[in-house]
Amino acid sequence: MAVFDDLSREELLRIIQVYAKNWLAHDGCWFLAAEEKFGLDVAIDLDTKAWNRFAVAEAKRIMKEFDIHSGSGLKGLERALGFRLYAAINKQSIEWIDEHTMVFRMVECRVQKTRMEKNLPPFPCKSVGKVEFSQFARTVDPRIKTECISCPPDPVGESFCAWRFSIDQK
Repeated sequence: MAVFDDLSREELLRIIQVYAKNWLAHDGCWFLAAEEKFGLDVAIDLDTKAWNRFAVAEAKRIMKEFDIHSGSGLKGLERALGFRLYAAINKQSIEWIDEHTMVFRMVECRVQKTRMEKNLPPFPCKSVGKVEFSQFARTVDPRIKTECISCPPDPVGESFCAWRFSIDQK
């Protein structure tokens, strides 16, 4: 598209930020509309079902565009996590425990930070996150096991959420 051809590297990086923020804002608007109409429990159930599908689609697109092969293990997952829209707007970290285990942390979460600034309680995203992160990881490699270390409504510590990904040593 011609408009993008003339953008500088800095402008291209800025548009990625804009797109990621717009995507997240749409997700939030959709959730609030569902919550207002059906209540929090139903909205979370619908959100979980949507993430069950979207996490797979997002992983597949990333894998295709960045040549990450199915079955590429934790290294493939590490690379794919870096290309998620979240990575453009949230501060993330990965710690390798050993060659079969890594921990992903959402050090800064735009959703939770915004809620804190508005004096709202943390969004209880643990049930949604379990589906989102496990589906994303399994799409990269079906052998990957996902475990939630912490995620709201758990208390926020050094990170907003933390996930352990592992592959059996067999």
